[in-house]
Amino acid sequence: MKVSEPFTPKSASVNSRPEMDYYARAFFRNIGLLSRVEQERLRNSCVAIPGLGGVGSSMLIALARAGVGKFRIADYDAYDVANTNRQYGASSQTIGRRKVEVLAEMVTQINPEAQIAIFPEPITDMNIDRFLSGANIVVDGLDFFMPDTRSLLYRKSREQGLYVVLTTHLGFSATLQVFSPRGISFDDYFNLRSQMKFEDKILAFIHGLAPKGLHRKYMNTNKLDYTRKRLPSLDAACHIATGLAVTEVLNILLRRKPVRCAPYYAQFDPYRMKYKTGYLWMGNRNPLQRLKIFLAKYFAGADSLKQRENHIPRSAPVNGQPKRQAVKTV
Repeated sequence: MKVSEPFTPKSASVNSRPEMDYYARAFFRNIGLLSRVEQERLRNSCVAIPGLGGVGSSMLIALARAGVGKFRIADYDAYDVANTNRQYGASSQTIGRRKVEVLAEMVTQINPEAQIAIFPEPITDMNIDRFLSGANIVVDGLDFFMPDTRSLLYRKSREQGLYVVLTTHLGFSATLQVFSPRGISFDDYFNLRSQMKFEDKILAFIHGLAPKGLHRKYMNTNKLDYTRKRLPSLDAACHIATGLAVTEVLNILLRRKPVRCAPYYAQFDPYRMKYKTGYLWMGNRNPLQRLKIFLAKYFAGADSLKQRENHIPRSAPVNGQPKRQAVKTV
């Protein structure tokens, strides 16, 4: 697969006088929240973002507008109509185009001096080290249903001494965790093992992301589709996730204040007007957390069985009498 480093847009014009520094003028309004020294540090910082879906694409644009000058982005997918409700770059004009190329163009339109390495391919053992090379921090934008790729990313980032910022959207809410190269590992926090079933990994991931489960009061969990790998999502929640993650990325890059790493967690749900933070001792290995996951798996299995009983005709005889066909209830 082709890797471009740095990316050069098809057309990039800068309406500025030669004696003026475009970067300084473009990001002048950041000063006051950031110092000029900090802004220059961002200018020379490199952020790796694997996955450019609803959250990954939003974080990329937000970091570009913060003035981060270097990126390494990876996504093997092209835009589809179904991406329109939540993904930056998705429009009727970009359907069928590679996400990495569209978003790289958007970044260089924001900051023409930005350096972007694009990886239009899946993250694997074969390219993960090359992808992370030169990065100062990693922001996890991987698809929700990629547990094995995610474990690989965190393991390799840990080996290279890189922080990984994890955020995702659940209902109207967003979650935040930071994994330090010296703290609890991703696999240990979520209690993931290679021999686990795919569905069990996803269930563990959801419960580890949001131990308080603020979204469960209103979210229809039956819409979690393991087969098609789909989860209900809204653009508003993607932006909330972006705000949480980008703030933490800037804090780490600029060394502003101590980082609260996993097993600390946070979830903000504006729909319920609640913000929960906490320390999940042992992560998903915590006895109470293990009980929650067990019960969720039990009730999910019971619901699945009930759905099958309500939808599948039963015609085999019992004691010589034919079974009655189940009637779907409304």
